[in-house]
Amino acid sequence: MAESRAALLVGATGLIGSFLLQRLLAAGRYARVTVWARRDIGRTHPKLKVEIADFARLQERRVEAEDVFCCLGTTIKQAGSQAAFRRVDYDYPVALAMAAAGGGARRLLVVSALGANPDSRVFYNRVKGEMEVAVRAAGVPRTVFFRPSLLSGPRVQERLGEKIGLVVGNVLGSLLGKYRPIHADLVAAAMLKAAEEDRSTGVLESEEIRRVGLGPPRGGP
Repeated sequence: MAESRAALLVGATGLIGSFLLQRLLAAGRYARVTVWARRDIGRTHPKLKVEIADFARLQERRVEAEDVFCCLGTTIKQAGSQAAFRRVDYDYPVALAMAAAGGGARRLLVVSALGANPDSRVFYNRVKGEMEVAVRAAGVPRTVFFRPSLLSGPRVQERLGEKIGLVVGNVLGSLLGKYRPIHADLVAAAMLKAAEEDRSTGVLESEEIRRVGLGPPRGGP
């Protein structure tokens, strides 16, 4: 029998996070799933505990979970400015990583982005790359970053550019290689599997995410 674990999920209302929450609640390995959110997420489950959190003070919160999942992310358009984008995509994940390390978490699974590079001239990619460097430095023993391509799946807010990209991606399919769209639930599946299999610190690019998410589980229930 595999050991029972507790999970902490931040970003449960987002595209990837909503799928991951479903998978965590259904996973036999997890006895408790805690969600940190700004407001009630409208979900109940015997294993689920939702805690309202001030995201500006995440580093001060107590983490009581072996596995921490970070699905935070926005766009500059949604955030309203580069500074606001950086706050969501850099400050919050780094603060969460520090809280996770301080609380003794063993595994940290973080959604990043294809093209993340701290030396990139593209602001979005540079912030994601800088986030990866700072999160890794926080010191959680096993920290895994997931760099998906354009995400497909049900969105509350449709984005015209992404809709066009998905149409093109679906037509060209495998010809796009690592740039072809990937469904958010595949990313969620890969994150859960990486945690269950105790994957070592590293980075999963979009096509490896696809393979891991589609592949059979090697770990416990």
